[in-house]
Amino acid sequence: MIKERLLFIYPKKFTFINTEIKILSDNYELISQDQNWNNKLLLPINFISQFFFLIFNITKVNTILISFGGYSSYLPSVIGRFFGKKVAIVVHGTDCVSFPEINYGNLRKPLMRWFTRKSYKNANIILPVSESLVYTENNFFSHNTMKFGYSYHLKNIETPYKVIPNGLIIEDWRKDETVQKDKNSFISVLSKGNILLKGVDLIIDVASRFPNHNFFLAGIDNLENFQEVENIFCLGKLSPKELNFWYSKTQFYLQLSNTEGFGVALCEAMLCNCIPIVSDVNSLPTIVGDSGFILKKRDLNMLNDLINVALKSDISDLEVKTRNRIINNFSKKNRQKLLIKELFSEKK
Repeated sequence: MIKERLLFIYPKKFTFINTEIKILSDNYELISQDQNWNNKLLLPINFISQFFFLIFNITKVNTILISFGGYSSYLPSVIGRFFGKKVAIVVHGTDCVSFPEINYGNLRKPLMRWFTRKSYKNANIILPVSESLVYTENNFFSHNTMKFGYSYHLKNIETPYKVIPNGLIIEDWRKDETVQKDKNSFISVLSKGNILLKGVDLIIDVASRFPNHNFFLAGIDNLENFQEVENIFCLGKLSPKELNFWYSKTQFYLQLSNTEGFGVALCEAMLCNCIPIVSDVNSLPTIVGDSGFILKKRDLNMLNDLINVALKSDISDLEVKTRNRIINNFSKKNRQKLLIKELFSEKK
């Protein structure tokens, strides 16, 4: 059977983009271009290269799927619309947020905001990975209610949308049975420069209250501008295999983000039976359900109390619940079914 061709556009080949490629490849022959849109110096070259790539391939496809709104989505949305192709944009988080208090979100940057807005208006449909990316409000970070989402930051976006949650390849993430979990151990995943975004500053503060417990941070080599803490260990950047080992070794996963598009690393950890402790923002409480613990406010004493509650919980029961929660709600199979159905549907 000959597969239909699909133009798949992304700003950089992140780990979850590789998962998306696997999801799409079962039904489509993908046409894509590897570029690094995160490097501003490459923007002129990227635009020129992408333009010719699109012109050469646009007549081969009926649909363009774009991952992330931003610079990389603009030309595909314009050219796709001009040639009458269906244009779908998957939005993930930073492309829906302006959060200047923590220096986060593409929509706080005027030029990026313009390109993102134009892309969303040109698209036939927007596919957020959670409803909170369209609109959400919370008072986790501040006593005052804070509002986020592309419909809030970018007014008058009338493009229809459909929420399709991220999906994980279940077989890729499971507890290594040769590895014994260290009791009362915690892990969190972040990248360089994201300590405030991921709420790791709160983890640094609370770790000193639990001196006999180990806290592991994957993705960074040091605590940057924060003082080193004896029971916090920075693991550096890890491969998926190495991450699976550390998820298997630790008992709790901390995701204390001030805003979070979805929480793929959280889902990976839960598949390895890590018990989640998450902030009450965006889709994190929905992902966790009754399999973990929710921090209602960005408050050190509340986090201290919540960790004590978690340490006294039925660990064995929650470890089973965490994995089942992801299998039942956020699998590759579920995302694949919803995504393919939407891509094959008529233009709106």
